[in-house]
Amino acid sequence: MLLFGAGAVDREILYALYTRDEPLLAQAAIGITQLGNWWTVVGVTLAGALFLFWRGKRWGALTLLIATFTGRGLVILQKDYFARLRPEENLRLVEVSYQSFPSGHAANPTIAYVGLALLLFDDPKQKRVAVFAATALALLIGISRPMLGVHWPSDVVAGWAFGLLWTAFVLGAMKRWGPAATR
Repeated sequence: MLLFGAGAVDREILYALYTRDEPLLAQAAIGITQLGNWWTVVGVTLAGALFLFWRGKRWGALTLLIATFTGRGLVILQKDYFARLRPEENLRLVEVSYQSFPSGHAANPTIAYVGLALLLFDDPKQKRVAVFAATALALLIGISRPMLGVHWPSDVVAGWAFGLLWTAFVLGAMKRWGPAATR
């Protein structure tokens, strides 16, 4: 991905997913992508942290806040470092203002929504359902980005990969170093 960047495979997948000629699909993608906007992710994170705190899961609330906000910072640092250009401007169906790699719309919801699903439920069956739903939502949000012509597919894959890695790292570290009741 990093060696070959937005090459022929990336371009072919982007064009296959692109929705300019499908107005209903484009509108659906615009709606779904809103769920990955930073302010939506912040709202879900804060609401989730408050709910965890209210349920007595204070360490879980702190874990969610740390994972989401540090993850966002690391995504920005990666964007600055790689400085990858987005697809051509004439393809874009929504406004964007930052570099392309990795996709924040893939990484940030993966961290926040999957993290919340893992922290919210104690029952294994409920946790599996919540993680499945959160993962499906993060996948849809990520796929909406090439559909709208604002990200290369490899940007999105990198966002998902980073989001899952960062979620696992932070949740694991916080569980290890947290109060004994959270282990």
